Amino acid sequence: MPLPPPHDEHVASQSAASARVQAGPGSCLEVFLAFLRLGLTSFGGPVAHLAYFRAEFVDRRRWLDDYAYSDLVALCQFLPGPASSQVGMAIGLKRAGWTGMLAAWAAFTLPTAIALALFALGLGHFGWLSGSAAIHGLKIAAVAIVAQAVWGMGRSLCPDRPRAGLAVACALITVALPTALGQLAAILLGAVVGAAALKVPARPSLASEATGVSRRAGYGALALFVLLLAALPAWAAISDEPLAAQLAGFYRAGALVFGGGHVVLPLLESASVAGGMVSNADFLAGYGAAQAMPGPLFAFAAFLGAMSSGPLSGWAGGLALLIAIFLPGALLVAAALPFWDSLRLRPGVRNMIAGVNASVVGILLSALYDPVWIGGILGRADFALALLLFALLVYARWSPAWVVLAAAAGGWALGWLG
Repeated sequence: MPLPPPHDEHVASQSAASARVQAGPGSCLEVFLAFLRLGLTSFGGPVAHLAYFRAEFVDRRRWLDDYAYSDLVALCQFLPGPASSQVGMAIGLKRAGWTGMLAAWAAFTLPTAIALALFALGLGHFGWLSGSAAIHGLKIAAVAIVAQAVWGMGRSLCPDRPRAGLAVACALITVALPTALGQLAAILLGAVVGAAALKVPARPSLASEATGVSRRAGYGALALFVLLLAALPAWAAISDEPLAAQLAGFYRAGALVFGGGHVVLPLLESASVAGGMVSNADFLAGYGAAQAMPGPLFAFAAFLGAMSSGPLSGWAGGLALLIAIFLPGALLVAAALPFWDSLRLRPGVRNMIAGVNASVVGILLSALYDPVWIGGILGRADFALALLLFALLVYARWSPAWVVLAAAAGGWALGWLG
């Protein structure tokens, strides 16, 4: 399916802005059906998702105009969490209230989550699959895909020497301290350096409109976000329960990741592999399989929960960890919407977020080495296949879904030849 033409979220087109937007609230069912179609067909990652959303809700359905859509995209790129999913949840919230927000998330996320949970259950039932040549090809695909993410994010988020240097420093921190604590330290360093040393130009002011959330509800969502961020790790530390550690790790991953997508990989690896939930081989195989799916990459949490050897596994584990990783992003959207117009104009906030964005490039660069490279590249032939896949992604512009299929076939061929 061809992608819609690219869209600059900060320059709204006059034709779309002047088009009549459908007034009045919509129904929860209407929102669910619109997002279900996107959840089944939206291949290509977060940037492609935003293009699909604009084509569906600005051009086709006219639920909002170009200015309002651009404002939502700017907000969700500013917040931690899965940006494209947060845009979808915000559209659902504006259209049909809180139930619309839930319907948008469920319809866009569950098709991918169910497919990944089924894949995990298949790996768990047929243990020999984990060591098969085709599954090894998925691990090699993960190397190429994460390398492409580092390449692209480095060019856009580290365009000058200060931010490039900050990314390298954060990579060194997370290589030396490959734990959630090291990643948190890198993010905090990015925030401090960004606020103190960076100067990011202001973006154009966009039109404001009703957010669908009151300020009181925004304060309540923010309070719940902070409470869970503090209470879940405290519960894990006091009780020493594996379930508490799982929920705390996945909630933290959803709460601290800026940019979404591949950036969540190191935090999920710390929460699942380092925590003993899944093996590194299964983690990389699932991550590779997730690239062939439509919908958000954060749905990878369903694979990890279903594959888990912890207290929650199977369908219950997949659903619990899926909710845990998406909940902080949803709470932050609801908390920020009523205040976004004034918040985004503050220079200190823009500079801090620029620093955090540079730090996540460094964190992802560190993850490219460990666990992705170490787990996927075992010899010269693996490196050659990874290099070919990277070229297909970056220069030939292949869809990640086709690259994953090519990787599985290439891994099978290497196993047969070897």
